[in-house]
Amino acid sequence: MKTILPHLLLSLLLLSTLPLTAQEISIRGKVIEAETSNPLEFANIALLAESDSALVTGVVSELDGTFSFTTTAGDYILRVGFIGYESRFKNISLGDKTEENVGNVRLRKDAQSLDEVVVEGVTSMFESDIDKRRYNVENSIVAEGATASELLSTLPSIQMDDEGSISMRGSGNILIYINGRPSNLSGDDAESVLAQFPANSIKTVELITNPSSRYDAAGVGGIIDIILKKNEKTGLNGQVNASIGTRDKYNAGLNMNYGTEKANYYMSYNFQDRRRFRESESFRESNLTGVSPILDQDSYQLNRDINHLIRGGIDWRLTENQTFGVYAQGNFRDRSGSELLNQRNINSSQELDSLFVRDIDETRVSTNFESGINYSIELDTLGQRLFTSASFSRDERSQEEIYNQTFFNQNSQEVPSNRILQLNDRPQTSNLYVFQLDYEKPFLNGGSLETGLKGTFGKWNRSQNFSEGNEENDFNPVLNDFFSDGFNFKEDVYASYLSYRNKIGKLGYQGGLRAEYTETISRLESTQEPFVNNYFNLFPSAYLSYEIKPEEEFTANFSRRISRPNIWALAPIYRVGDLYNLSIGNQRLQPEFTNSYEVGYMKGWENYLLNATVYHRYSTDVETRVIRLNEDNVAVQMRENANSRASTGFELINQIQVTQWFDATLSGNFFYSEIQGDNIESGFNNSNFSWTLNLLANMAIPKFATLQIQGDYRGPIVLPQGEIEPLWGVNLGLRKDILDNKATISLNVSDIFNTRIFKIRIEDQRFTQDRLFNRETRIGTLSFTYRFEGFKEKRSGEERERDGFEDDDF
Repeated sequence: MKTILPHLLLSLLLLSTLPLTAQEISIRGKVIEAETSNPLEFANIALLAESDSALVTGVVSELDGTFSFTTTAGDYILRVGFIGYESRFKNISLGDKTEENVGNVRLRKDAQSLDEVVVEGVTSMFESDIDKRRYNVENSIVAEGATASELLSTLPSIQMDDEGSISMRGSGNILIYINGRPSNLSGDDAESVLAQFPANSIKTVELITNPSSRYDAAGVGGIIDIILKKNEKTGLNGQVNASIGTRDKYNAGLNMNYGTEKANYYMSYNFQDRRRFRESESFRESNLTGVSPILDQDSYQLNRDINHLIRGGIDWRLTENQTFGVYAQGNFRDRSGSELLNQRNINSSQELDSLFVRDIDETRVSTNFESGINYSIELDTLGQRLFTSASFSRDERSQEEIYNQTFFNQNSQEVPSNRILQLNDRPQTSNLYVFQLDYEKPFLNGGSLETGLKGTFGKWNRSQNFSEGNEENDFNPVLNDFFSDGFNFKEDVYASYLSYRNKIGKLGYQGGLRAEYTETISRLESTQEPFVNNYFNLFPSAYLSYEIKPEEEFTANFSRRISRPNIWALAPIYRVGDLYNLSIGNQRLQPEFTNSYEVGYMKGWENYLLNATVYHRYSTDVETRVIRLNEDNVAVQMRENANSRASTGFELINQIQVTQWFDATLSGNFFYSEIQGDNIESGFNNSNFSWTLNLLANMAIPKFATLQIQGDYRGPIVLPQGEIEPLWGVNLGLRKDILDNKATISLNVSDIFNTRIFKIRIEDQRFTQDRLFNRETRIGTLSFTYRFEGFKEKRSGEERERDGFEDDDF
C-alpha cells in the first residue's frame, strides 16, 4: 500500500518522469540555521572547481531549505552561504555514483564583524525575494502591544481605509492568508479579522505583489500572508509577554515549544483587552427639494474588545522521508460598545431645522475554530515530493444593537412623541473547507515541475432582525420587514495548476497556468429566489530573471488575477447604524479581473540594497463604492462594477546600513490611477497621481537600548465620485534587553503627532459630502517579554551523522 498510493496519486496528476543520463550526478542537501535548526530559504549554493575555484554552477535553497542540482564527475568545492551567516565549504569528489547527498548544512550567524553595539540592537526587518517581500515583524518595536491590523498599517505599500479595507500599492481587493491558508474569522471587514490577532503572535508578514499560478488566483491587489509564531528549537523553550497601553489596553501571551528529533509540539495563548474610541464628522450639502439642504453630523464611539486566541499543534517526522502535522486554533471574542450620534438638519440660512440624537449600544460575541492536518513525503532521493493538507474552520457570531433616538425641533426642544427605540439582531455563521494536493518533480537538467489540485468550499449565512417601537405601541419594538431579512451564500472553487521553472545560464524562467471553476449560489430568505453565478477562468503567469552578476538581478513577470465579491459586498441587507447614511450589498456583483505586469531591478552592495519596480495593472469589472442620494436625503452606498481601472507606478525600496549601529529602509511608491465608471452613471470617470512614502530606521544606542522610528505618508486615492485625502503619521519605539538578554522591555508611541485622520470627499451632481474619521491612533504602550529555555535532549553521534555533518564539519 505504501508504494501503490504515491504512484496512484502521480497517475491522477498525469505526470511522467524523465530518464536519467549516465553523465549527470545529482547533488542535494538542506540548509538550516545551526542554533535553531530552522530551514534557511534562498541561501546561496555554489559548486566551484577544485583547481581554480571557478564557478561551475549554483542554485538557491527552496522554502524548506532544500536544494538540488546536477553536474558531471570530477573534484569540486561546495560553498554554502547566506547573508549574515558564516559560509561553509566542503571538498567533494564525484565518481561513478549518480547521487551525492550532503545532508544538513548548518550555518552559524557571522559575529566576526559585529561589536557589542550591533549585538545589542540593529536587526533588519526587511528581506526581498524575486516574487515577494518579507517583513520580520517580531523585530518591530513600534508595533509592540498592537493588533495585526495596526501592525500592517506600519508596513511599506500598505494602506487601510475607513472601512478597514486594505490596499497595496494603491490597489484594493487583497487576499489575506494566515499561515498560508485563507482565513475565516468573524468580521464585516479585514480589520475586524486582523484585530483578533495581537502583533506579538506574528513572526513574519509576506507581501506577494504578483503571485504565480501555484497561489490562489483571488486578490487582484496581491496576497498578504501572516505567519504566526511557531518555534522549532529542540528541548523545552518559549516566551511570555505582557503589555499595557494608554486608555486601558492590555495584552498578554504565552508561546511554548517542546522539540525532539522526531516531533515538535507547540502551543500558544494570547489575550487582549482593549478599549478604543473613534470620532467622526460628516457635512453634506444637497440640492433636493423639500428637505434641509445641509446635514451636519458628528459622533463619538467607544468600544471594548476582549479576545482569547489559543493555538496548538504537533509536527511529526514519521520516517526519514515522511512528515505529518496536525494543528487546532480557537478564537473567542467579546465586544461591547456605545456611540452617541448627533444629526443636524440645517436650512439655507444656516439655522437649525431639526436634530436627531442617536444613542447606540452594541454587544457582539464571536467564536472561531479551525483545525487541519498535513502530510508530506519525499518519493525518491532526487527531490520528488508530494504534499497534501486539509483544514476546516467554523465561525459563529451573535450581534445585538440597541438604538435610542430622540428628536429636537428648530428651537432645540425635545419632542417626546418622535422618540424611536430600535433593536437589531444580526446572527452570522460560516463554514470553510480547504483541501490541497501538491506535487514537485525536479529534473537533472536543473528544471522543476510543480502541479496540484485544490478545493475551497465555503458557506455563509447572515441574518438581520430589525424591530422598531415608538410612542404609539408603548415602545414595544415590532419587526420591520423592510430592514429585516436573511441571506445565504455558497461558493465552491475547484482549482488545478501546472508550472515549470528552469535556468539557462544566467537566465531563469518560470511559466504556469492555473484553472479555476467557481460555483456560487445566493438566496434571500424573503424571496427564496436563487441567484446562480458559475464561471470558469484560466490564469496564466510568467516570470523571467536575469543575473547580471552576483547580487544584481533583473526581473520581469506577468499574472492574471480575480477578485470574487464576498458576502459583505453581496448581501442586499441594509446596515442601519446611521439612518441618513445606509449601505447595502449588491447580489448581482460580478468578479473583478486584473492583468498585472512588473519589471524589476535589484542590486546589493556591502551596505546598501536597491529594489526598483515598474508596474502596470489593468482591471475590468472593477468593484467600487458608489453613493446615491435618495429624495428623502438618505445616502445609500453600494458596491458596483465599473468598466475599468488602470494603475501605472514605480516603487523604489532602499535598504541602507549607514553604520554598524544604524540602518534605515526608505520606500516610495508613485503611481497614476484612472477609473472608468461611466457605465454606472455619466461622469463617473476620474483619475489622479498619487504616492506613498515609508521610512523605517533602527539605531542602537551603545550599552543602552535600540531606538526605532517609523513614518509614512499616503497621497490621495481616486474614486469614481471623488477621492480619499492624504494622511501621514510617525511612530516611535525604544527597546532594551535585560536579565542577561533573556528578557526585553520596550516602550512605544504610535502616531505621536495624532495626524492619522481619514478624510474622504464625495462630489456628485446632486450633492457634495465631506466625511472625517478619527480613530484613536496615538497610543503609548509599555511591553515586557521574557524568553526561557528548559532542558535540551542531547543527540547521539548516530543522529548527528544522519544530519549529514557534524556540527564542526562543513
